[in-house]
Amino acid sequence: MFGKIKSFTKDVVVEMKKVSWPTREQLSESTKIVIVAALILTAFVFLIDQASTWLYSLLF
Repeated sequence: MFGKIKSFTKDVVVEMKKVSWPTREQLSESTKIVIVAALILTAFVFLIDQASTWLYSLLF
């Protein structure tokens, strides 16, 4: 049991050394893109909700 845990931990360390980590600038740029995309999607859903509410009130 403990041998398997030790082997797993060793394999994880080896694989983590292979990871290509982003630079601070890349991470910052990606974060900004995600925030802007989330705001745009939020605004779109809000507008669709408002339009459907308005249309529903006209019909009923």
